[in-house]
Amino acid sequence: MIEVIWHGRGGQGAFTAARLLGAAWCAEDGRYALAFPSFGPERRGAPMRAFTKLSDAPVGDRSASKRGNVVVYLDETLFDAGFARELAPGGVALVNAAHAFDEDRVCSIDANGISQAVLGRAIPNTALLAALVPLVPGLTRESLVAAVRSNMPERLQEKNIAVIDTVLAATEGDLL
Repeated sequence: MIEVIWHGRGGQGAFTAARLLGAAWCAEDGRYALAFPSFGPERRGAPMRAFTKLSDAPVGDRSASKRGNVVVYLDETLFDAGFARELAPGGVALVNAAHAFDEDRVCSIDANGISQAVLGRAIPNTALLAALVPLVPGLTRESLVAAVRSNMPERLQEKNIAVIDTVLAATEGDLL
């Protein structure tokens, strides 16, 4: 099983990204996913977490992931020195930041800058979702595009697909 933990703030789209990742994973037959949020008071800007579990067998464990293969930070202010406690062995942290980190297990991408340029607003979820392609074996551009087309309102689809393509072109499919 591949587990992804999402850290964000209300309104950044962490739960939407978690659900889209699950939908993209399930684009192929014989794959299963579970995505769910965890948050306190529901308000824009409040810290929250979401989880996506990806498997080739039905996902029976509905508890919050304690250690992720990938831990995604939609807001750099939520990333701190304790990040490694949430990483599974061999895991990677993916941070929305315009600068690199001096840590082998941390990748960064300027998701706010990319989304601002393409969408006209800093909504980092789709950019970080696209950055998972080189980090999650079996995840593809095509499966992400299919998930966007089947789960987002039509008026948002083309611009979010453009975000995906921008990220994949910028990373050339490799973040590490």
